[in-house]
Amino acid sequence: MFQNMTLGQYYPGSSALHRLDPRMKIGLTTLYIAGIFMLRGWMAYAVVTAFVIAIAAVSGVPPKVLLRGLKPIMYLVIFTFILNLFSSTGETVLFHWWIIRVTAEGMMQAFQLMARLVFLVLGTSLLTLTTSPIALTDGLERVLSPLKVIRFPAHELAMMMTIALRFIPTLMGEADRIMKAQMARGADFESGNLLKRARAMVPLLVPLFVSAFRRADELGLAMEARCYHGGEGRTRMRQLRCTTRDYLALCITAAWLALLIVLR
Repeated sequence: MFQNMTLGQYYPGSSALHRLDPRMKIGLTTLYIAGIFMLRGWMAYAVVTAFVIAIAAVSGVPPKVLLRGLKPIMYLVIFTFILNLFSSTGETVLFHWWIIRVTAEGMMQAFQLMARLVFLVLGTSLLTLTTSPIALTDGLERVLSPLKVIRFPAHELAMMMTIALRFIPTLMGEADRIMKAQMARGADFESGNLLKRARAMVPLLVPLFVSAFRRADELGLAMEARCYHGGEGRTRMRQLRCTTRDYLALCITAAWLALLIVLR
């Protein structure tokens, strides 16, 4: 289960999407998320599907790696589908038994919300898979830099968010190793009712939290040993500059968003 987590992982490559400015990629991802929440009608969903397939092909990330990130949220996707299927109202009744009532409108809404969730995960996964943690930190800091006028800690917040994303795969790998070690000692994480499974997670969560705090302490000491004192006076080896490629990607995304608005 933990090996399927792709959020926070970076897939090295030299594709056009990898070479985009990180600030532009953050902005494009924001526009993409806004477009996802504006979807209405099957034609709009078809347009988004084609767009995601095209972006995934340009990114050079193997489909297996990209789709692997959907496995940890499959239960959430199925739960969202079932919840909307039976709770939505409509006129065209497809199935009715006792208190269970399924309508065509409810089924359509369930499919659409499920598709939105899948598109949202795929789009954000492409951002982290094609952007290195250092570039993501610089991009976030530059995007938040105008808020420094009101003494907003842009650099510190960007560093915290990037470290959190970077350590998600590390913690997932640590959790997988602890789970296998506990299973080798006779622990059972899969059988029994919900309460029994929750109790069985205690031998996994306690060493995982201890390991996380130890890693945080080691990281803090390492940063202090390298004379890290925040963003004040910090220089960068790589200066961020938007090129023609970035503006072309912005125009394509803006045209895609305008098409979704028209399809509403």
